[in-house]
Amino acid sequence: MSKVWKYGDDVNTDMLFPGKYTYSCSKAEQILPHLLEDLDPQFASEVRPGDVVMAGKNFGCGSSREQPALGLRAAGIEAVVAKSFARIFFRAAINQGLLLVECPEAVDAFRAGDTVGLDPAAGTITVGGKGFSFPSLPEEILAIRRAGGLLPYARAKLRSRR
Repeated sequence: MSKVWKYGDDVNTDMLFPGKYTYSCSKAEQILPHLLEDLDPQFASEVRPGDVVMAGKNFGCGSSREQPALGLRAAGIEAVVAKSFARIFFRAAINQGLLLVECPEAVDAFRAGDTVGLDPAAGTITVGGKGFSFPSLPEEILAIRRAGGLLPYARAKLRSRR
């Protein structure tokens, strides 16, 4: 069963990945041990593929860096469900193929121990058996996610045109 990691409002990029590592860690295997180390020291060692992060408003605010989104995707996070996202993080997450779901009602409904199910194409999320809707994601964004990020997606499109 997937674990849900729940955090509050204004989780910034330094909380997701400390800025002191920005220039020394650029590959996923270098980023993973430092994910959320100042916010939640257990995260990096306990996160598993398929886990979900839930958070409040303005998730990913702060400086513009790829490492937080790259690290969460590399850790196998199924999705980040938040009340809202900082726009710069939102774009970085798309580039990395990390699924972001904006659904304040689902975040408010979550209680420890609840299971979370997602259907990004249909725009639905279930929390503890209760269903919520969010705007379904454009096919292009879903395709970027399936490809593993913008670069693999763009490379595949170029190959298909040859």
